[in-house]
Amino acid sequence: MARPRIVVVGAGFAGFTAARKLARLSGGSADIVVINPTDYFLYLPLLPEVSAGILEPRRVTVSLIGALPGVEVILGEVDSFDLEARTVGYVDPDGGKGTVGYHRLVIAAGSVNKLLPVPGVTEYAHGYRGIPEALFLRDHITRQIEMAGTSSDPAERRARTTFVVVGAGYTGTEVAAQGVLYTDALTSHRPDLHPEWLLLDTADKVLPSLDQRLGAASDRVLRERGVEVRLGTSVREATANGVHLSDGDFVPTRSLIWCVGVRPDPLINSLGLATKQGRLVVDEFLNVPQHPEVFACGDAAAVPDLTRPGEITGMTAQHATRQGTTVAKNIAASYGRGKRRPYRHHDLGFVVDLGGLDAAANPLGVPLSGFPAKAVTRGYHLLSMPGNRVRVTADWLLDAVLPRQGVQLGLVPGSAVPLDSASPETESP
Repeated sequence: MARPRIVVVGAGFAGFTAARKLARLSGGSADIVVINPTDYFLYLPLLPEVSAGILEPRRVTVSLIGALPGVEVILGEVDSFDLEARTVGYVDPDGGKGTVGYHRLVIAAGSVNKLLPVPGVTEYAHGYRGIPEALFLRDHITRQIEMAGTSSDPAERRARTTFVVVGAGYTGTEVAAQGVLYTDALTSHRPDLHPEWLLLDTADKVLPSLDQRLGAASDRVLRERGVEVRLGTSVREATANGVHLSDGDFVPTRSLIWCVGVRPDPLINSLGLATKQGRLVVDEFLNVPQHPEVFACGDAAAVPDLTRPGEITGMTAQHATRQGTTVAKNIAASYGRGKRRPYRHHDLGFVVDLGGLDAAANPLGVPLSGFPAKAVTRGYHLLSMPGNRVRVTADWLLDAVLPRQGVQLGLVPGSAVPLDSASPETESP
């Protein structure tokens, strides 16, 4: 019998966890291959702290080679699948093409920015999905404050110190909460500058998909810091000078930060298999129907939610991580090691870091806010991170006692982080 080869596409929460668990379960008896565009796992929940100057970018990245001993890491963007020949095609960073065969395939391609057909968004909005976007946003915010300080035109000063975040979900709420503290720090010695932050969402509350108590606590903190929260409001058009809102207002700004959510990676469409809400259909064992050798998990997969019949699991790190573990165990079972089991998980609660000493959390359904929630939030992140815990803790301690460094690095130009406009979503009725 040929030595098993298991290929994992993507190294986000689902793919990384699946590869790590497979390596442990196989004990070196299988070839495990991960194909990913970068050589690191990105701990996305802490990305807003990179934009706010709290954490250095490498703190939220974990080396795949270092964290996945015995796993072969191929740098590349997967661009094709041949399910009959059982091969995966990819393009490496230099543009070279390659293929790799598999006996078992795990599709964990993740997600990309969700877009709405709003004029001007792709030209003037800044997305928020990775290290380049976070670094660019940090530089951009710093640059706008510095340029406002040297401008003699009141209208220009106001536009440069106005920041609009679209999407009051998990990411948008944290970006706005951390961002207002960052601009306050940048202007602490400039009483003539008054940064303004707006948080927009078409929903009727902050954090609409989470526990209502989390949303209420986050809303209160944001408003206390001076963030203008506009609910039931969306962007009608984005321009170089500002944004037209659905309520008829025009907001002069040079900073439109797009955090409206995510959609499954369009790579899923290239498979030619059944999808649900853009996600690859799988059964409760995370198997693709009619293809017992193919598994999918995370944001790319429409996993049945056995705790809520008729629904599919949410696109959260909590589900992705646990689905990665389930996939690994079920693949091991397909080789006769253990018994395959369906994926079933009840949410254990969520945490939202609002910067400073504020946070909102509901561990095991217990609502917390303020400092207790902050302690739980940071403890949760440290436990969830597969590496860099000491470095992250050190940066947190330094931020608590030292002023932030408000400087531009200029490493990531705006042209390097365009907002993806492929297959934009249609606006929900």
